[in-house]
Amino acid sequence: MTRRFRIDGAEYKSEELPEKGKAIFELMAFSQVRLQELKNRQVLMTEVKNGYIADLKTEIVKGRTGVDLGALFSDN
Repeated sequence: MTRRFRIDGAEYKSEELPEKGKAIFELMAFSQVRLQELKNRQVLMTEVKNGYIADLKTEIVKGRTGVDLGALFSDN
């Protein structure tokens, strides 16, 4: 499968690279995929952290006031 890529504005085809160039290209492609996976994981972990912070805030309010905000705003 031929993949095209750009470096400094010039377009290249992966199939036209020498063997070492193809290996380097595959490593670069792997790095890009892995970097995107890590960015996605960071977004997920940030959401989880924010959930924990919200839970902590609820517990702090409950501890200080005795009011359970979770029960107060629950649909049940």
